[in-house]
Amino acid sequence: MNSKKLGLLLSVPPTHASVETVYRLSRAALHRNTEVYLYLIDEGVKNISDARYQELATNGVKLFACAYGCQQHHVPTDGIHSKISLCGLVVLSGIIDACDQFLAFT
Repeated sequence: MNSKKLGLLLSVPPTHASVETVYRLSRAALHRNTEVYLYLIDEGVKNISDARYQELATNGVKLFACAYGCQQHHVPTDGIHSKISLCGLVVLSGIIDACDQFLAFT
């Protein structure tokens, strides 16, 4: 049986309450053996160095950050966690298509 796939989009800065919501939702989904795909875009890329999100990447969340968003928001990408991928919107499109459910936190 194939596992369920959950796609999440986060576009808000670290100070927004949705950052914690997405973290907790991701952890809960992992505990239910759901594959989690998380895409950081716009101000969401500012969460790239958050220890909680690095933990998610280490524990199995497929975490992607918009390379253009990092550039636009002056988020340094040197030395980012090895399990976080910098990419473009084509990856986001693939996540949306491949997941059973997709939630956007904007």
